[in-house]
Amino acid sequence: MTKPLAPDFGLTADDYGRHRAGFPPELVTRLAAHGAGLPGQDILDVGTGTGSLARLLALAGAKVTGIDPARELLVQARELDRAAGVEIDHQVGTAEDTGLPDGSFDVVCAGQCWHWFDAPKATAEIRRLLRPGGHVVIAHFDWLPLPGNLVAATEQLITAYNPVWTMGGGTGLYPRWLTDLATAGFTGLETFSFDLDVPYTPQAWTGRIRASAGVGASLPDDEVARFSDELTRVIDERFPGDILHLPHRTWAVVARSDG
Repeated sequence: MTKPLAPDFGLTADDYGRHRAGFPPELVTRLAAHGAGLPGQDILDVGTGTGSLARLLALAGAKVTGIDPARELLVQARELDRAAGVEIDHQVGTAEDTGLPDGSFDVVCAGQCWHWFDAPKATAEIRRLLRPGGHVVIAHFDWLPLPGNLVAATEQLITAYNPVWTMGGGTGLYPRWLTDLATAGFTGLETFSFDLDVPYTPQAWTGRIRASAGVGASLPDDEVARFSDELTRVIDERFPGDILHLPHRTWAVVARSDG
């Protein structure tokens, strides 16, 4: 039987903090139109990682708490918070069992991480944490593999090194999360998405891929090094240039807890 993918993102903390593109600021603007992420709101960001979404919300004037099981990522998050001039209460914890008090938050959000959660347990915990009328937000910011582009070539290389990685070929859309939220009793579900190109240098793209679940979070160090060298060769030979403009899609669902 093939061993399932069990990434440890703590192993990727340096690359994760330096190279993974954060959520675009436009996400917060669009969330605000749905009543989430407003100034003064108490917000919990579960699976916060290095705090990309949490920082955007804090910069918008919210009071933000971020939790993640990887202590190493929270170290990176605090450094990035200081550079951005915001204060976020980072704690070690999981989406399924935060240890935080009932009814503490106006918004609970999950950025780029819902697929790692036990959905029934996570939604039950979120309902416990939200105040009546509070919002839950699930958001993603995904690269888009299009025929012949660098993203598609990168995914092919990840699969060659790590056959148990099955997260390629995505569209950046997540209808299953709507079922998770509706089943848990959340109401007023609304979704939106928008596309943009993200500029990466070749070195930054290689670092960003090292920080992914299928590479640095799950392969041994020597394999990660070999992968990095081979991806560098692929870029040099097939996608030369100082700046790589790579298509990404932002997608989010916002739902309400009626208490």
